Amino acid sequence: MADTVTLTLEEADALVMRALTASGTSESNARKLADGVMGAELDGIPSHGLMYVPIYCEHAKCGKIDGNAEPTIEQLSPSALLADAKSGFAHPAIDLGFSKLVPAAREFGIAALAVRNSYNCGVLGFHVSRLASEGLVGLGFTNAPASIAPVGGNRPVVGTNPFACAVPDADGEVALIIDQSSSVVAKSEITKRANAGGTIPEGWALDPDGNPTTDPKVGLTGTMVPSGGYKGVGIAVLVEILAVALSGATLGIHASSFATNDGGPPNTGQFFIAIDPVKFSGDAFYQRIGDLLDAIRAQDGARLPGARRLAARGEVPERGVIAPVALYERIKGYCG
Repeated sequence: MADTVTLTLEEADALVMRALTASGTSESNARKLADGVMGAELDGIPSHGLMYVPIYCEHAKCGKIDGNAEPTIEQLSPSALLADAKSGFAHPAIDLGFSKLVPAAREFGIAALAVRNSYNCGVLGFHVSRLASEGLVGLGFTNAPASIAPVGGNRPVVGTNPFACAVPDADGEVALIIDQSSSVVAKSEITKRANAGGTIPEGWALDPDGNPTTDPKVGLTGTMVPSGGYKGVGIAVLVEILAVALSGATLGIHASSFATNDGGPPNTGQFFIAIDPVKFSGDAFYQRIGDLLDAIRAQDGARLPGARRLAARGEVPERGVIAPVALYERIKGYCG
């Protein structure tokens, strides 16, 4: 018997929608969250795709997340926006914020959106790619429950705190995506291996005493290794400043886990900056980006940041979404 199941994009999307709505999420909120889940699958990032749906469903069912929350938006100035997710999913609040962020950036050249009382926003690159598809340079930052200790310490103070950037080309397509966490790997990669009963490479995580470990379950009780040592910690702190201190969200040291039902809403935050490149350098912007990308492509074996994601977007629709049977059955179990 096969240990995986292959779904069309339509089948996978319908499955996610049924599971979310049956777990107490409104139709409109489920639609925006499902778009993010399918975006992760299309980008070849299953750790934030179907794999995350049971967690979303559990958190909606137990009340850790308000699946029916209706986000609000406040225009602080012509180019400064603040969205409140109301302890609901991040995607609806970000979607509402983008509806005002995009036109503001086009009018003024640059605009910013802060999101508070939010939740795990999934693949950060998914959101900034939407901005690039609108012809804007998109920058995104999101904090997470603390899992990285400061250099010289062994108690976590900041999360894996990713940042992302997406750049448009002259044809309105996404030319480049940079999306990386402040840790060596995203925490979801360790969770995936813990669930599968495997090991992790040394250098990904530390045990509670600060010693290297290859056991993912032990790593989840300890801390994540920052990318580039003190530089990764610095980036994580920078993200915490933007996504939390500016938005009024919850610091990672006070946020409840994204992975368990324990605690109340995480109420973490995001911060997005949208820039109209033509306002700053005209069409010469696209020439410079093209020259930069050509210089990378000209080297044998060199790979553009985000190249695998962009390639997956062309492959997944034909191949379908592949999921372990156990995961598929588990999601079906939430459909009622």
